[in-house]
Amino acid sequence: MSGTMATTEAPPSRVLVFAPIGRDGPASAELLRRVGIEAVVCEDLPSLMRHLLEGTAAVFVAEEGLFGKDLAALSAWIDAQPAWSEMPFVVLTSRHEQPRVAAWRKSIVETLRNVSLLERPVQPITLTSAVQAALRARSRQYEVQALIQAREKAAQELEALVTARTEQLKEANAALVDEIAERARIEENLRQAQKMEAIGQLTGGVAHDFNNLLMVIQGGLDMLDRQEDHARRARLLQGMRQAADRGSALTRQLLAFSRRQPLAPEAVDLRASIGGMRELLDRSLRGDVHVDLEIETAVWPVEVDAGELELVILNLAFNARDAMPKGGEIVISASNLDDWREGDIIGDFVRLEVRDTGTGMSEAVRTRVFEPFFTTKEVGKGSGLGLAQTYGFARQSGGSVRIESEEGEGTSVILMLPRSRKPVKDALRSQLDSRPAKAAGRFTGCVLLVEDDDEVAALVTEMLRQIGFEVTRAASAAGGLGALANGRMIDVVFSDIMMPGAMNGVDLAREIHQRRPDLPVLLTSGFAEASRRAAEDAGVRVLPKPYRLEDLASAIRETMDRARGSRH
Repeated sequence: MSGTMATTEAPPSRVLVFAPIGRDGPASAELLRRVGIEAVVCEDLPSLMRHLLEGTAAVFVAEEGLFGKDLAALSAWIDAQPAWSEMPFVVLTSRHEQPRVAAWRKSIVETLRNVSLLERPVQPITLTSAVQAALRARSRQYEVQALIQAREKAAQELEALVTARTEQLKEANAALVDEIAERARIEENLRQAQKMEAIGQLTGGVAHDFNNLLMVIQGGLDMLDRQEDHARRARLLQGMRQAADRGSALTRQLLAFSRRQPLAPEAVDLRASIGGMRELLDRSLRGDVHVDLEIETAVWPVEVDAGELELVILNLAFNARDAMPKGGEIVISASNLDDWREGDIIGDFVRLEVRDTGTGMSEAVRTRVFEPFFTTKEVGKGSGLGLAQTYGFARQSGGSVRIESEEGEGTSVILMLPRSRKPVKDALRSQLDSRPAKAAGRFTGCVLLVEDDDEVAALVTEMLRQIGFEVTRAASAAGGLGALANGRMIDVVFSDIMMPGAMNGVDLAREIHQRRPDLPVLLTSGFAEASRRAAEDAGVRVLPKPYRLEDLASAIRETMDRARGSRH
């Protein structure tokens, strides 16, 4: 390593640009300079290595500049970085998916280690955002370096004190040791925060997945106008419904990872719940993958969201299947652990393990598996959110999760789930296999719909009319209060929470309850956690977006029934 990487006095801020074919290099450098980033164009691989030794903050490289080249010197440079350093590389890739190119691309990602991939064609704002994210990550690394140096300096001072002083200073020695341990903890937390942010990677992953879903929906809508065959129209509609369901599932996984997905914990019997999934697992996995259940007869019920638990188990089973290309065995086991503790978590827990006989993981992969959108699968074979969602689910449920794996020896994912003291319901529902029941009967009356988005308002208006309501629409909370003040006959108010203006949906509900306490109000939001607590304090139900017609009908019926019940 160069001496410039061993000091924090003047950390480098420039970006090296290595794109030797065509004008990609100069054009990219000019684009970066326009947003205030110092960029240096490297003409060849030796030039890149010289600039790396002089010091840099990030590297932007086109993959064709590395393809077929001897990268031994670059690999050695990367391996020689100190513990705090992990040089960020932003790699511009092509759409070539030939096996040889795909295999090389996987190896180059392993060689460079800290990599963000951008696929051509790439928008200027995407390129500059990715490079700026890399620069921020590099800045965090230098903060970690400063912490390491401070810890080393403190250790040296401690050693000098211990050597120079007598028994009288032993208590001070212990205090300093505790301080060093705290600094080490802060350093680890900072490094973990750097990894878990992954702003550029996270944004790219979300955009990639949602663009695919929107392509199915937009393309399907366009084709519906051109298609007269009923069967083909039905297939197009089914494809769009599946894309919408995938988008909803992706959002739930993101919220679960960020620990912001509102869960509905209940007492769950693991034997009944997982046993009820047996047919679903057998149907979803290949014929050469065998599933074995080893769940203790007297296993305790656990306090978790039943639907999210089934989704986690299904995701883990899919990961295990993909890790066994030649077939193998998946063992799902559960056992009781009383008075278990880990850090600040203590109590009675159930140890739920999903174990496979697959290829296992390397140490480098195992340390990153809970990062969002980190995946070793090929493009299109997985979003990289399954284990991230498992992590979020376990932590949000009050437990923990860890992975034990060695290359060639299989993998075990172990969840510690809190014991429930509540009675278990007689019939456990499977949210993965169920479909919402159709709302019985039709409504009569008028709904005041408060929604600022015209397209959403048009769709919801049709949904409300479908279940029998007349609809009066307002585009803001103030407009909704105006509609009520006009003396219109309104039977229920259905309002979005996030709206322009000084008043949001929760404020509107409070104002309506003051003016007309008997008028039922139902709220909806695409980010339920942001508003759930405020709505609960106001005594108002929140219907999470996206929702189906049956969900809307059921929520309105329950809201109106509850309002009628409170009058009697």
